[in-house]
Amino acid sequence: MKGRVIKSTGSWYIVKAGDELLKCRLRGKFKQDDLKLTNPIAVGDYVEIKKEADQPTWTIDEIHLRENYIIRKSTRKNHFSHIIASNIDQAFLMVTLNNPRTSLGFIDRFLVSTESFRIPATIVVNKTDLIHKEKDKEYLQDIREIYEPLGYPVLEISALNEGDLKEKFLPLLKGKTTLLSGHSGVGKSTLLNKLIPEAQQQTKEISKFSAKGVHTTTFAEMFALEGGGYLIDTPGIKEFGILDIDDNVLSHYFVEMRKYLGQCKYNDCRHLNEPGCVVLEKLEEGYIHPYRYDSYINILTEEDSHR
Repeated sequence: MKGRVIKSTGSWYIVKAGDELLKCRLRGKFKQDDLKLTNPIAVGDYVEIKKEADQPTWTIDEIHLRENYIIRKSTRKNHFSHIIASNIDQAFLMVTLNNPRTSLGFIDRFLVSTESFRIPATIVVNKTDLIHKEKDKEYLQDIREIYEPLGYPVLEISALNEGDLKEKFLPLLKGKTTLLSGHSGVGKSTLLNKLIPEAQQQTKEISKFSAKGVHTTTFAEMFALEGGGYLIDTPGIKEFGILDIDDNVLSHYFVEMRKYLGQCKYNDCRHLNEPGCVVLEKLEEGYIHPYRYDSYINILTEEDSHR
């Protein structure tokens, strides 16, 4: 019987098959594209399940080919990866301007991951009711000026404002499977509780000591929305380590660079200091934002250091 994984707890999985929610475990080991994964099954996966003899539980016997997925480096095991979610239509990155502050580098790493599968991404700026300081207003303006021209919508909301949720946020989710990601403490659980009260996600105050979010969501989970569609809530991410990407491929995942690829003097141009580099020319001419180029360099040099 075919079903879809809606929750993973590490050893057990909840699979939705028709109108039923079934408790399943993994049968054997699955080899997946030579990826070393901390989680062989991800929320969003379509699977084949079978009833265990004389047991109330089921086993997962097969994983259907994934249309796409969001993946990052494991924070616990070196050289391993963790699939955040699969088979999604769009990804929403929730960010805040302070307490905690979401860096541009974090945003860019997330966008590289979505671009690798051409998954549409939206930047959701939450806690707009707390934007009072001039530096926060300037940071919001920076985010708009950098990402909107690249085709990434910037949505400003307050998860505490029902009008924002009903008029701005919910219409974008209808009929789609949406991944919701971001740092701990940016308000994902608060938003989910407003949209789906039965989800009963825990919310906690930001740690005053670290000024970073306290992890309240332990495992990814997919929730059905009224009117159609699913929202996948994910554990808060402190860092977004992207997988090893070939030097010549990374620039493909920066949309502003993509249009100039193939125009450089050398085919293996890394866009660092090579003569005849069109990307560097466009950077000087203002067609590529220096913050974005800095992110490109940081990812590139970080990958070099791990080789």
